[in-house]
Amino acid sequence: MALEWVVLGYTAGAEAIMLLLLTVPGLDGLRKGLIAVIRNLLKPFMSVVPFCLFLLMDIYWKYETRPTCDDESCTPSEYLRHQKSIMKSQRNALLIAAALILYWLLYSVTSLVVKIDQLNQRLERLKNSD
Repeated sequence: MALEWVVLGYTAGAEAIMLLLLTVPGLDGLRKGLIAVIRNLLKPFMSVVPFCLFLLMDIYWKYETRPTCDDESCTPSEYLRHQKSIMKSQRNALLIAAALILYWLLYSVTSLVVKIDQLNQRLERLKNSD
């Protein structure tokens, strides 16, 4: 596995862990600090989007320039290598999709949690002013 796929895998893993910690109930004391950390990390994690698009173009280019391997024109080892290459491309495409979806979910959930906190503070101020 090349370095770019390792980086993307770790990024997707970090996004999943942050999303899990943000949505787990019972972490109210930790949630405010966690929200601050996640909001500061969302901008650097935005670089995942163009990175994923670049990797997707790389997969497409490899797919287009890959030699075809018909059953009769290939040796069994060439056929196995061809199938292995296709499976790696599919795995990498799933990793790209997971990273993009997890980033979008993390952004959306963080925005919703911030809005909920703001509404709760507003509600408390209205209760206290009455």
